[in-house]
Amino acid sequence: MNYIASVSFGKDSLAMLFMLIDKGYKLDEVIFYDTGMEFQAIYDIRDKVKVMLETLNIKYTELKPEIPFKEKMLNITVHKRNGKIQKGYGVCGGMCRWGTSDKYNTIKKYLKKQYGKGYREYIEIASDETERVEKERTIHKLLPLVDWKMTEKDCLNYCYSKGFDWKENGIRLYDILDRVSCWCCGNKNKPELENMRIHLPQYYLKRIDLLKQIKNNNKPKSIVVKQAKKEFEKMF
Repeated sequence: MNYIASVSFGKDSLAMLFMLIDKGYKLDEVIFYDTGMEFQAIYDIRDKVKVMLETLNIKYTELKPEIPFKEKMLNITVHKRNGKIQKGYGVCGGMCRWGTSDKYNTIKKYLKKQYGKGYREYIEIASDETERVEKERTIHKLLPLVDWKMTEKDCLNYCYSKGFDWKENGIRLYDILDRVSCWCCGNKNKPELENMRIHLPQYYLKRIDLLKQIKNNNKPKSIVVKQAKKEFEKMF
């Protein structure tokens, strides 16, 4: 049996990875699905962990979307259920989490191709994510953080104790964001967006640019200009 850890290099998956290693669990491979839209702190941590995995002789695999994330967001032709056609899927989030679906399907396809049915996948669900536990637990998926009773807060503190703090612009990302998901994630709430505007303007401006392109693709020009102007006024 082959044991694989799916790691996003956020707090929960990183804590899971470190604890699997510290506790001596069988671990044959680590998989990272790169959307290409992650915070730089995620890539910095990935690079550090890759070196550690190499010294431990643990295989590291990086998967990417078949269609680049930005291309799918902005440019591909989408036939909607109501018969309308739009350009791009738009922002990933809410009821339309197409990026998340792509991630799960890509990883599942890879594991099935590599191992058939001979694998178990460690999933980073924390013990206090109760709504996800029963939904995600299957014969192929293991939830070690649940078994260890590790909450999301426990995971974050564990990573901090290991010296990993997701810092950019002198700010720890978990101090200003609920989740360090893609910087363009449509599920970011108002406080998170406001914190990005103040502390991470480089991402906030890129997000505005993406929203402008999405709206420009599928809405009248006058609406696009008005919405873009409103967003930029917040910057000053």
